[in-house]
Amino acid sequence: MKISTQWVREFVQLSVDDRRLAEDLTAAGIAVEGISGSGADCVFEMEIGTNRPDAMNHYGIAREAAAIYDLRLKELSAVSSQLSASGAKAQASLKESDAALKRRSSTKKGKKASGAKGARGSASHGTTEVVAFPIAVEEPELCPRFSARVICGTKIKASPQKIAHRLQLLDQRAISNAVDATNYVLWEMGKPTHVFDMDLLEGGRLIIRRAKDGEKLKTLDGVERTLSSDDLVVADGKKPVGLAGVMGGFDTMITDKTKNILIESAWWDPVTVRKTSRRHGIHTDASHRFERGADFESTVLSCDLVAKLILESGGGELVGAAVDVMSRQMDQAPIVLRLSEVQRILGGSMTTGEIFRILKKLGFGVIPEGQADAKFRVQIPSWRLDVEREIDLIEEIARVHGYDKFENTLPAYSGAVLDLPHAAPDAAFRQRALALGYNEAVSLTFISHAAAENFSSGAGVLEIENPLSEEASVMRTSLAPGMLDMLAWNLNRDAEDVRLFEMGRVYEMRGGERVEPERACMGATFAAVVGSLPAAGRLDISGPSTSPLKPKEGLNGAPVHVEAFRGFKGDVESLLAPFAYRELSFDRQTAEYFHPGRSARALMDGAVVAQFGQIAEEVKAERKLRQDVFLAEFDLDQLHARGLRQVRFAALAKYPVVERDFSFVFSDEVEFEAMRRAVMALGIRELREFRPVEIFRGGSIEAGKYSILLRAKLQSDEATLRDEEIALWAEKIVGALKGIGGVQRA
Repeated sequence: MKISTQWVREFVQLSVDDRRLAEDLTAAGIAVEGISGSGADCVFEMEIGTNRPDAMNHYGIAREAAAIYDLRLKELSAVSSQLSASGAKAQASLKESDAALKRRSSTKKGKKASGAKGARGSASHGTTEVVAFPIAVEEPELCPRFSARVICGTKIKASPQKIAHRLQLLDQRAISNAVDATNYVLWEMGKPTHVFDMDLLEGGRLIIRRAKDGEKLKTLDGVERTLSSDDLVVADGKKPVGLAGVMGGFDTMITDKTKNILIESAWWDPVTVRKTSRRHGIHTDASHRFERGADFESTVLSCDLVAKLILESGGGELVGAAVDVMSRQMDQAPIVLRLSEVQRILGGSMTTGEIFRILKKLGFGVIPEGQADAKFRVQIPSWRLDVEREIDLIEEIARVHGYDKFENTLPAYSGAVLDLPHAAPDAAFRQRALALGYNEAVSLTFISHAAAENFSSGAGVLEIENPLSEEASVMRTSLAPGMLDMLAWNLNRDAEDVRLFEMGRVYEMRGGERVEPERACMGATFAAVVGSLPAAGRLDISGPSTSPLKPKEGLNGAPVHVEAFRGFKGDVESLLAPFAYRELSFDRQTAEYFHPGRSARALMDGAVVAQFGQIAEEVKAERKLRQDVFLAEFDLDQLHARGLRQVRFAALAKYPVVERDFSFVFSDEVEFEAMRRAVMALGIRELREFRPVEIFRGGSIEAGKYSILLRAKLQSDEATLRDEEIALWAEKIVGALKGIGGVQRA
């Protein structure tokens, strides 16, 4: 928004230069983003908050400057008083004319209605007739106040140079003296108004009503719009002539032929204006202000200011007093301001006099209430709809006084900084994820219904009452949809090596109660997982001997994907390692959105703590992922309940480790987990490690079976192991493996 500094200076006598004014306004919360021009043509480019429509005009900025520098602000109401006096004389003259005309049989009788005022118009043959213009408000809740003025016998022409130049500085195109008068007043005091060619209004009245479904209105931009009953319109006796608070009608606009003008200014319901504006795709300077709440008390004043400019440039006669139809008042309840509360929040440097001065300069009414407790009863001005509470008043005092004038003090606090209950396990999880090369990310807590159904654990979903879109209509039941979206976003921008993790809450309904369990999710692209595998670290040697570090060279078959799964499983095990458990085991009972052969669940002492693996092909296709991705979901509530394992230190073993390899053939149904359990059940205290070293399928191995090389590490803390002891344990291991269907190879 642009503001002319010369225009502002008409209302307040400023001694500071424009640059200092910009700095002080910005410090007070009225941000000046840039300055262009100089002298009388200096213009501020401003960023005004949506809650401050009162500052979206020159008079509002002048009011702020007057409060900052403690200067007198020129009143605008004097213009209204002068026109009211002029209108009263015209009304008296009108009554005399009416009495004389009534005595003549040829005189037409004017119509009467509630809210109507007599107006005298100039007929085409030079005779005088009485024109009555009733105003009926059928929707008082949506238009509690509607004011109007009538000017007859004016001349439409170009605006005076001063007005045209000022509008040009604000990037506003000059149209004619009557139309420019409304734009000038809008930018001067912030109140939108509209002018009708009164001779084009049919039926002799204005009606503020809801539109009829299917009714047509051609707006000033030349577009014919189809209205609905949700739209509020200004209508004459036969048709709509304006879209309330948004844009006037084309058929009653001011032209070079216009002689008689009806000026209107109203207060429109902000919600109605906002919905109408969005429904029809129109955003105007008027709707921008009405949507945010205009000044209820400025309707008559704005009409008078427009009338004054039209009369000065085009002449004519102001007919009668202002029409002011008001169905209800919009007074805001006064707010009690306690001096003790001001000093508690801002410090003891603010005096009562300074508080009183700032509030008065900003237009607030301040009445002392009681001496013992030092309270004020503050009346809120009609243009400050954003001030609702005591803290709002304190903010006004602080910003005008100057935040830089308060002493830098720390708040008093007698306690100590307390960690959250699960700070330590969360920190351990986060540190390990970062060390593994995963970057922490944050996704939206809103997901679509479809995502909630596809990735839900079966619990009920939490619907959002006012969703932004169908894609964000429920609270997330899983972190997986957000993780897949983030991976897809990166892949679509040619970032192929992606590792991400997120920690947060999900939202579910269980037994009619809302629950917010804590979860973590880890995601990685196929390229990222394969790229981190060691060149000589393949477990399954059945496939090509080419290094899996180069998946683009034809290694997109099952062996490489299985190796990638094992590498990703290693990351999961590393993240689970800091937590306390006796046994970590795995099974294949994962959700449907995981690949059935490359996914697993992790269980600590029988309790599920994670599920992970490659995303199913159907999910990949549905989400248009450009390569396979791996996903892991962790139940942080379960991990928090276990806590971190206690770290213990022990001296290095003095005695050597002995390794023994066992080569067996198993059917595909037998997994390594079964082998590990069988061997661990032997209770060999000296067994330090038991793991697979190599897997092979094909060749001389029958279909449906595989060869596996297993390695056991044995070590004693008390003595060097003897050959007979090692042989005995090896025999037991062979027996255990044969017991689950294994056949030892020679």
